[in-house]
Order: sequence, then C-alpha cells, then structure tokens
Amino acid sequence: MNSRLALIEHSISFLDEVKNRTAGEELESWLNHTYPAGSELYAELARLIKIGVLEEGWAANVEVDGPRYRRSRIADPSEDTFYFSITAVYMDSVDRYRGQYHAHPYGELNLVVPIDPGARLMGPRGWQGTGWTAPGPGSHHYPEVRGGALIALFYLPAGRISYDITPDPAEVSGDPA
Repeated sequence: MNSRLALIEHSISFLDEVKNRTAGEELESWLNHTYPAGSELYAELARLIKIGVLEEGWAANVEVDGPRYRRSRIADPSEDTFYFSITAVYMDSVDRYRGQYHAHPYGELNLVVPIDPGARLMGPRGWQGTGWTAPGPGSHHYPEVRGGALIALFYLPAGRISYDITPDPAEVSGDPA
C-alpha cells in the first residue's frame, strides 16, 4: 500500500473513534492524553504525513504564500471518512508567521508534527508543539507558526472551512510578536 493510502486508512480508524465527539478543549485534552507523541497512532500518522510532504511530495504541495506556507486536501469528506476531510498544511518560519484567516463552522482536529524541534502551532489553548489542537465549532483564526517548520494534518467535519470571513479589527492589528 502506498503512503497516501496508508495515511487515509490510519485516519479512517482514528475518525471512527472520534466521529461523534465535538472539537473543543475537552476533545483536545483527550487527544493529547490518549494519543500523545509516543502513541502508536500519533507516530504512524506523523511518519506517513512526513513522507507525503518531505519525501514524496503528494501532501501540502500547493503554495499559499510561497514554499513556506503550503497545503493540500488529501481526502474529501465521504462515507468512508465519516464525512471528515483530510488536509495537510506545511508552515515554516522561525519568527511568528500568520497564514490565511479562516473559520471552522464545525470545528477542526489538528495533528501537529514539528519538523524542527522548536516549531509550534498556535492553538486555542496556546502554542502547541508535538500533539493535537482542536478548535471548536464557530472558531476562527489566523494559523500561526513559530520556531521552524511543522506540518498540521487536519480533519474537518463535513470538510467545512471558510476563507470568506473577515477578521475582527483587533485580530488584524494585533501584534503577532
């Protein structure tokens, strides 16, 4: 089985377990406790997405803001994926960097896979290195990275993400440092 199909198959098993849970703080805590970096699931998903991004180039291969901010959908929502989509994002910046503002109508589950040891992704509960974030339904934000390169493998209920939302003025003018 190729690495892309293996990633989808491992994701399906995971999605079967979380399909009736709601993204948010409680699920984020559960994910970080149940599937931390040392767990078999985290390790295998991280290994496969690194292959897809860094070795074979089938994931996070569409530039959003040059080579340091890329993404791609790996699987559309379907009955097989319990109507979650699977997407990968690659972000790389030592300094704090903001990506494209967006909203999550139904929430989001993110597997955070640092490539560089100090890389962190801003989640709803602060900066997250190796582990998970789970912004809840209705959340909206700029994806932010600092400390180097990372991959976020994210699962969206019904594939829902909105890029046609306008950020609050405080979010636009907020100092990203």
